[in-house]
Formats: sequence, structure tokens, C-alpha cells
Amino acid sequence: MTGRPRSVDDRFRIASITKTFVATVLLQQEAEGRIGLDDKVERWLPGVVRGNGNDGRRISVRQLLNHTSGIYDYTDDPGHLKKYVRAPGFLRHRYDAVTPDLAVRTALSHRPGFEPGARYGYSNTNYVLAALIMEKAGGRSYEDEVRTRIIEPLGLHGTVLPGRSVDVPEPSSRAYSTLGTDPGARKIYDVTRQNASQSWGDGDIISTAADLNRFFSALIRGELLPAEQLAEMKTTVAHPQNPAYRYGLGIATFKAACGVWLWGNDGGWIGSFSQAVTTEDGRHTLALNLNGDWSVPDSAGTDLLKAEFCSPAGS
Repeated sequence: MTGRPRSVDDRFRIASITKTFVATVLLQQEAEGRIGLDDKVERWLPGVVRGNGNDGRRISVRQLLNHTSGIYDYTDDPGHLKKYVRAPGFLRHRYDAVTPDLAVRTALSHRPGFEPGARYGYSNTNYVLAALIMEKAGGRSYEDEVRTRIIEPLGLHGTVLPGRSVDVPEPSSRAYSTLGTDPGARKIYDVTRQNASQSWGDGDIISTAADLNRFFSALIRGELLPAEQLAEMKTTVAHPQNPAYRYGLGIATFKAACGVWLWGNDGGWIGSFSQAVTTEDGRHTLALNLNGDWSVPDSAGTDLLKAEFCSPAGS
């Protein structure tokens, strides 16, 4: 660790906040009549979601976006964790380039967790499939769709779709991880450099706090979606263990300690935790990144949200 303070202009891996960008593009495509939220996955990806009880003929695009598909989360696969997340596998394979197909194949080697539509169950695989459908519906790459529909119109100059790059563009800080060892372990690894293709439409975007604030404020104010599609995005399903948290289409709403309801998303990746939230009117936003992953992200996020939105200075 260098001990140098971080910059307000730092870029960082936003992980699952990427999902909000993906859902926004798909909802734009729906508004254009290119795709329907109730289209079945099979229509767009014929034969892809089959086997071990998985069936794309029974799963809708909407169920991918609100995590009610039941499809297994490929990042929970023991082999994936051993090779790409934990030491020593990460250290050996951190620069490997992978394709979205690998994530899908890994997920489909497992049975689904529940019947499509039965309940909420978070799965990164949902957004790998959603990004593949986005490409089919738009006729362009996932990267081109997000760049031309969101990044360029909003002037998000610090936001990058990294592809197979292993670097975080400057200015940026380092990212540190225990790589799945005991949280009390003394060994902390610099994990800043890692091939971004090991995540994709489920979590590969690199951005800044300022860009995330601009994006979520614009989104919730209706600058990116027509009213009908924004209402679809904000139609939520319950979290089975947390009544103060509900998930829509690529965005969540949750209650701060003082009872204020916020819209936003968060994301954890190797060596990093990020969160971006806004009030209902889009006027008060907060984006943050922690460049270490051995503390409890939810606790850190909750404390910061409380200070920002619940204190007299923040209200």
C-alpha cells in the first residue's frame, strides 16, 4: 500500500452497478419496439439456456433483469471461485481472457435454484444473458450500445468499457484483497490488474464517482428513459430476507437508517466495493468506492449513507 490519499477523480471498477447500464439500454430498446420485456430468452438466444432443468422457453427478459429467473449464479460455482477469485488461482489466472459463453456454460452446469418467477434470487448470469440479448436486439456489441446510448450522451468522460484490458485507466488507485483468505489474515494482495473479460455485462464497467452521480441523477429524472419504461424499471420485487430492500430492473430501492428511501445499486469485485444512490427526485446523489474487500461492504455502505442522507448536514 502506498499510503497516498485517493483522488476525487479516481476511476474504479463499478462491478454490478454495470447492471443498471445494461437494464437501461434494454429498456431503451423496448421503447423503440426492438424487444419486449416479456419476450422469452429462447426467442433471442435459441437453444442457449437448456439443460439441467434450465429452459429459456420459460424465462422472460424481465425475469433476467429483476433476478427472478432462477438461473444459477456462475460466480458461485466452486471451480470458478477456485480459478478466478481465490488464491492461488487468481494469481495464476488474473490475466486470462474469457468469453461470456464460459459464464453461461458454468451456470447451466447447475440446476436452477427455483422456478422462473417464483421469487428474487440474485444471479450474475442473468446479466450476461441480458447483454447477449441486447446485442441481438440492437445489432451492435454490448460495448457500442452502452457507449452510444448512455456514456456519450451524458458526457461520462471517466467511464470506460474495458473489454479485455487488464488495467484501470489513470487517474486511479490500487485495489487490495485477501483473495478469500481469513479476513484477519495479514497477507493482502494488490489485485488492481486483472482481465476485465472475467466479468462482462454483469460487472465490467470502470467509472468515477462524478460520472455515477450524473448517470443515476439523469436516469431517475427521466433523461434516459420514457416514463413508461422508467416505471417498469422501478417496479420492484421483494428480497426474501430483507424487507427494506427491493429490486427493480437493474436498480434497487432501499431504506436508509433514518427511513429515507433511495434508488441505486452497488457492486463488489475483487479488491473493491462501490455504491451509487440517489433520492427519488434525483437531486441528492452519492457514489463511493472502497478499494479493499476484507471489510463488510453492507456495513460500510450503510454507515456512509446514514452520514450523507440522515444527518442534519446531509439532509
